[in-house]
Amino acid sequence: MSDFKYKYDLHVHTYEASACASMTAAEQVKKYKEAGYDGIITTDHFFGGNTRVDRSLPWKEKIEAYCKGYEHAKEEGDKIGLKVFFGVEQGFNGTDFLIYGLDKEWLIAHPEFESANIEETYKMVHGAGGMMVHAHPFREADYIKGVTLRPDCIDAVETWNRGNRLDDWNIKAEEYADKYGLPHTGGGDTHNLPDTPAGIITKEPLNSWKDYKKLILERGEYEIIHIHRG
Repeated sequence: MSDFKYKYDLHVHTYEASACASMTAAEQVKKYKEAGYDGIITTDHFFGGNTRVDRSLPWKEKIEAYCKGYEHAKEEGDKIGLKVFFGVEQGFNGTDFLIYGLDKEWLIAHPEFESANIEETYKMVHGAGGMMVHAHPFREADYIKGVTLRPDCIDAVETWNRGNRLDDWNIKAEEYADKYGLPHTGGGDTHNLPDTPAGIITKEPLNSWKDYKKLILERGEYEIIHIHRG
């Protein structure tokens, strides 16, 4: 029997905050629990991406609305025994980054985060003790202006993304991470029904996002879930 037994998806969207998601936070949590997962990280689209939040709201109200996805997921997760941690997906003309280590209070206190460029975002995230992961760096889509690689502004690369239509995009991400000596990670990019596994499997349970950070950045023992499309 494999020592790797704790399963986590690190890239999950909810209907409450991501305009392209069709499943509510509670629905996502229930499906992941049924699929045998131990936890997820919600990474809804922030205001540089496809957010469901009304951008005309005052800053504090925007953040309150944005955090509903995580809060609803956490509430349901606490009920049924699935760990839920908070993350953010921020976009720059289709170049997307998964950000871990911030929280509602930090976001409320830093309205400048919304307009920060990639370098500024990276510095702010690191200043808060967080980490930044390049999501699906080689994906092609109408909303993506082109491939923008910033190895100087990331801590890891999402080398296996279930939402990628082509395996080649994931393979290129693996090669990119290896070229710059960056850690690999994976995620489902789940907006709808999580029909196939994605994310990582660990030997030890994750009890906070900091456990994930330590696991990835210190090259801990974990496996990325690979589902090939053929």
